[in-house]
Amino acid sequence: MLQDLARLTSEHTWIAQVFLVVLATAVVRYAAKIMMDRFARQTEKTRNLYDDALVEALRKPLGMGVWVMGVSWAAQIVGGQAQAEVFQYVGRARDVAVIWLLVWFALRFIRFVDGHLGDAGYRRERGVDPTTAHAISKLLRATVIITGVLLVMQALGFSIAGVLAFGGIGGIAIGFAARDLLANFFGALMIFLDRPFSVGDWVRSPDQEIEGTVEDIGWRLTRIRTFDQRPLYVPNSTFTSLTVENPSRMSNRRIYETIGVRYDDVAVLPAIVRDVEDMLRNHSAIDTSRTLMVNFVTFGPSSLDFFVYTFTKTVVWEDFHAIKQDVLFRIADIIEGHGAEIAFPTRTLHMAEG
Repeated sequence: MLQDLARLTSEHTWIAQVFLVVLATAVVRYAAKIMMDRFARQTEKTRNLYDDALVEALRKPLGMGVWVMGVSWAAQIVGGQAQAEVFQYVGRARDVAVIWLLVWFALRFIRFVDGHLGDAGYRRERGVDPTTAHAISKLLRATVIITGVLLVMQALGFSIAGVLAFGGIGGIAIGFAARDLLANFFGALMIFLDRPFSVGDWVRSPDQEIEGTVEDIGWRLTRIRTFDQRPLYVPNSTFTSLTVENPSRMSNRRIYETIGVRYDDVAVLPAIVRDVEDMLRNHSAIDTSRTLMVNFVTFGPSSLDFFVYTFTKTVVWEDFHAIKQDVLFRIADIIEGHGAEIAFPTRTLHMAEG
């Protein structure tokens, strides 16, 4: 009886080995989870974005990697006993899985950094442009994916040199067939490098009927939301030959108005002009460091015209119009306070006698 038990145990030792490997894998996986939780608690105490990104990106790939190594080890033990042909590919499958886990880790790291650059807890004294950050993120993700595909092909036995040579020949053919696509790609690259506008900016073009708020800058198209809430999709190659104005980056907004008084009020016009200029220089919303001019400019057909040229401190559209309204009302009060009136078109008709 004991001899039979010993013989059975010796013949099926691999079962115990597989059991121990799976058990050890589970223990290591649990220990890795505890370790990552401790690291996460430590990184939460800092304002460094990259240690948080490292822990968050490593958490799932590390756990999956422990199981990949453990299962592949157990499969090799089973393959040594079963002598099945399928177990010959365990090594290649493990290599492919490890490459996929590394790619997964890199993509999670890039995505975390890209998604949390603007968070209040990670803000830096030197701001990061979101458009440039998203562009770099897209380039890095594409690079990681392409590199991962090439490494997987190498692990499966394909020649990378042959693949690259075929890709070079195919790239020439595709380049001729997709010239517009490449032009849009390089147009997007110029936008990311020169940064004439960013997501959220109000842009307009005097060359074409393009005006609205930039919602997204892709590698082929830029999506602009017009002020009547219509989406406008502009190919990026258009911006290489288009004049683009970015009002969002203006430092001030301008008030430029021409106002006329009656010819009967010519005697008080100098006082009106002087009081309007004093009012503007003492107005809290007017930027007096910029050009400020109030001058009598012309004898109009039915009015004496003077112009007001000044700049507000704010660039916000709604606030600007509220300030402009206040300035115009004050000018009207000044004119009325001097006993004058704002002119309107009039005509004097002389009737001949007889």
